[in-house]
Amino acid sequence: MAVHTVRLPATQLHTRTSRNLSPSNRDPNAVIRFSFGSPKLRRFVSVSSSLREGNEHDKEKDSPLLPKPLSSNQLAETVSNGSRVRVAYQGVRGAYSESAAEKAYPNCEAVPCEEFDTAFEAVERWLVDRAVLPIENSLGGSIHRNYDLLLRHNLHIVGEVKLAIRHCLLANHGVKIEDLKRVLSHPQALSQCENTLTKLGLVREAVYDTAGAAKQIAFEGLSDAAAVASAKAAEIYGLNVLAEDIQDDSDNVTRFLMLAREPIIPGTNRLFKTSIVFSLEEGPGVLFKALAVFALREINLTKMESRPLRKNPLRASGGLKYFDYLFYVDFEASMADEVAQNALRHLEEFATFLRVLGSYPVDTSML
Repeated sequence: MAVHTVRLPATQLHTRTSRNLSPSNRDPNAVIRFSFGSPKLRRFVSVSSSLREGNEHDKEKDSPLLPKPLSSNQLAETVSNGSRVRVAYQGVRGAYSESAAEKAYPNCEAVPCEEFDTAFEAVERWLVDRAVLPIENSLGGSIHRNYDLLLRHNLHIVGEVKLAIRHCLLANHGVKIEDLKRVLSHPQALSQCENTLTKLGLVREAVYDTAGAAKQIAFEGLSDAAAVASAKAAEIYGLNVLAEDIQDDSDNVTRFLMLAREPIIPGTNRLFKTSIVFSLEEGPGVLFKALAVFALREINLTKMESRPLRKNPLRASGGLKYFDYLFYVDFEASMADEVAQNALRHLEEFATFLRVLGSYPVDTSML
């Protein structure tokens, strides 16, 4: 699915303290060269090695058929063949994030990254075209790390995609459920399968991601351990599916954000969502006033998240100390709608900081 983006006038609204919260500058050492052959500035990444390259130890440890996750110190060492949209995700092959990337951008080249930070940086340095990263889960709640990274980096939300999470119990071929003593997976996945794992009497061992657990089980040839991961991970790493749909709640859905260097032009021909972040002065009824700018215009809020203001976490006032917060809000309206523009102008009158993170189509697909 082709995705076209165009630069809009600034979608960031600043007030008197916004300079303290501006994203860090891009790394000046990023390997980029510029071409002025057309009226529009184009950037091309010039690099020398691919994701599959590594030292001899890595080649022995990992399958040559699977790309190694991109780490932060490899950001200047990847190359794009330019044939498909390159989409960064956190994890290894078989991760739920990879499935989300492929749902958001069919036929894309999914690029695994070791950490969320690495995926953000890969987009900013033009090493990939997009990133698809989780922001909340229906059972586990918000992924706070990615909220913080949205503010730290200068990327735009250009879409969302929801993915149904179906956990499976995976083990090497020949291993039976009664042989198992322990189970490996991401902490959230383990907690989402609490009832099943308790009945089986398995010791939980937390690892960084679900697909990474499946990879470890397969590559180490473990016979007393299983992984909680996707059926796709079982296929990739040659594991046997001992049990399917082992999550405690069948309504297990993760919402992912699609991130890009440029915003999209918001429209009014379909349902749009807008995400913003703002901060307020301390005082009675200030948050009520902030939310009232939406209620007065009958704009529906779909999510609100508060995060501590890291640079100034405490504020002294009248002999007391208060926590300073950033408020992340999603609301159902397009920035092309005059009512949404008026709401943000109203909010800007008393917000100490306000930034539009993106205005994008709502994912209405069936899970």
